[in-house]
Amino acid sequence: MDSAARIVPCLRYRKAAAAIDWLCNAFGFEKHLVAPGENDTIAHAQLTFGNSMVMLSSVQDSDFGRLMKQPDEIGGAETQTAYLIVADADEHYAKAKSAGAEIVMDI
Repeated sequence: MDSAARIVPCLRYRKAAAAIDWLCNAFGFEKHLVAPGENDTIAHAQLTFGNSMVMLSSVQDSDFGRLMKQPDEIGGAETQTAYLIVADADEHYAKAKSAGAEIVMDI
């Protein structure tokens, strides 16, 4: 079996293109695949981080898309999370914070 990740989180963003750029800048993800959709949306994207990956797209009105809610639709609660395992958490924290990440729990 190869060392590729076997579980891939799937995330949704209203401004997916901006989220992709921010995730790459703030956390060091790399664009593996970005498939544009209609009306400046992202139909599907794959971002890699080492041997791991997240998939994401724009919020969509589809059978699958309606299963996911955005925080402002449910009183501000977060509906999706992903953990990154990094060699230097303090360095990653500083980079994310300097890129505008809202720190809700200090490390």
